[in-house]
Amino acid sequence: MENRILIVDDEEKIGSLIARRLNKEGYSGVTANNGKNALHHHDKEKFLLLISDIKMPEMDGLELLKKAKAMHPDITAIMMADYQEIDMAAEAMRMGAFDFIKKPVDSDQLVLSVKKALLKNKLKEVIDGYHTHLEKLEEEKRKRLQEALRILKKANLNTVNVLVKAIEAKDPYTRDHSDRVRKMCMKTGVKLGFNEEMLENLEYGSLLHDIGMIGIADDVLQKQGRLSSEEYRQIKEHPLIGAKILEEIDFFRDKLPMILHHHEHFDGSGYPDGLRGETIPLEARIILIADAFDAITSMRYHRKSMPLKDALMELERGKGKQFDPYILGIFLNEKIYDSSIGVSS
Repeated sequence: MENRILIVDDEEKIGSLIARRLNKEGYSGVTANNGKNALHHHDKEKFLLLISDIKMPEMDGLELLKKAKAMHPDITAIMMADYQEIDMAAEAMRMGAFDFIKKPVDSDQLVLSVKKALLKNKLKEVIDGYHTHLEKLEEEKRKRLQEALRILKKANLNTVNVLVKAIEAKDPYTRDHSDRVRKMCMKTGVKLGFNEEMLENLEYGSLLHDIGMIGIADDVLQKQGRLSSEEYRQIKEHPLIGAKILEEIDFFRDKLPMILHHHEHFDGSGYPDGLRGETIPLEARIILIADAFDAITSMRYHRKSMPLKDALMELERGKGKQFDPYILGIFLNEKIYDSSIGVSS
């Protein structure tokens, strides 16, 4: 399988253009100009991904998707459609397609969609491997099983850490941001009396809170000056993108609310849903404070880091507005922020 992607379009020129663009990203594009040829390729080898036009003669994209999934149920598909075919694109999503791209295809948007789809697949492989190991270990003695679980959880956490670091590599100013947020969240969770399961969920959620940044263009993330309203709108999409990446993986399902809502404000002025007060998941309220503190005390492209004294005053100003006052009180009074490294004095 390696890095091979099956590209299906009855216009051979379009298929070739897409293949060349993906080749530049390190993938190997295999093209087919109709559904029948695509199924022939699909039967002979397993591909990382299927990218298919929806409107094609003889066998359209919906029929191809149905038959491809019958042959390999785990195949991840991205469909291409113009606005006249939006109903067919919606049906493809109901059938299990990961995403659809508007035609004429924007190659950068397609590459982002491919990266998001493959990241989701990678996470699913990790979790599937985790559960496979559990099934094999079910009959072992309790002590050995507990030790195996500990090792598997550590391996799983290490894998998530690798994925997070790969995402943060897009922006050198956010390097280790997620780990610092994780440390502060875990200390806060302990002070709030979280049990082991709650702390484990918070650990994954805090590490993965910004995973949706993989779907934000580099020129927006790395912009030197102030963001435009459109660029800021794109940034605000990252919680939704992160939830979309993780939503089909059972292991992360109970972590989705904290990832989706970690930018909701206590007074209802946040995003994406404008949740207010205790309707915001508790873990999301914890992540918001740690995330905000690390952001304002870290150097970014468009501004310098804020000194600790000023940062703490900034958090106080957000009490009851942006931040849950009770959790913020714990964060400040217990000096949770001491676990964040590299903060200016």
